[in-house]
Amino acid sequence: MSAPEDSRLAVVAIVVENPDSVHALNELLHAHSSHIIGRMGIPCPGRRISLISIAMDAPSDAISSLTGKLGRLDGVSVKTAYSKT
Repeated sequence: MSAPEDSRLAVVAIVVENPDSVHALNELLHAHSSHIIGRMGIPCPGRRISLISIAMDAPSDAISSLTGKLGRLDGVSVKTAYSKT
């Protein structure tokens, strides 16, 4: 099965430094769950930080939409790496 022409693979790295933003973050991820193919979360309780990686297969605008919304959350940093094809 091949991916749609406009679909890209991407990995989104998320650093959560404000635990109060976790609920809103999870709501955003749930709203985009049709494009998420994998998720890994690593809590770092000693530092009160969580690290999350999201693998996505989606059009570029859907990836940008999600990462833009995540980046506007208080205490959340986001970086994205896209596949070349």
